[in-house]
Amino acid sequence: MTYEELVQEIREIFSTADVSGIKEHIAYQFNIQGEAEGAFYAEISDGKLRIEPYEYYDRDVLFTSTADTLLKIVKGKLNAVHAFTVGKLKVEGDFDKALKLQEFAKK
Repeated sequence: MTYEELVQEIREIFSTADVSGIKEHIAYQFNIQGEAEGAFYAEISDGKLRIEPYEYYDRDVLFTSTADTLLKIVKGKLNAVHAFTVGKLKVEGDFDKALKLQEFAKK
């Protein structure tokens, strides 16, 4: 899988995510290591979600993982807290906002 393919797949997965109930601004940056290496972000603003293939310097949360781990989390096949606990996912920033990712990712 290439970086571009990963970003596109994440966009497709999140295209059905219902973030309309999230009134606050949240910016997640994802740093992918290994296959499909690169950085991209997901931003929730005004109840809408955008995914862009850039770094987000004023982010609320920074996630670092492999592409495989991230895809399993957003598809609901791997619990993010478990991935963090076993070292497959690194999280920096606002943990409350980080936990919201799993809430809307599976919907």
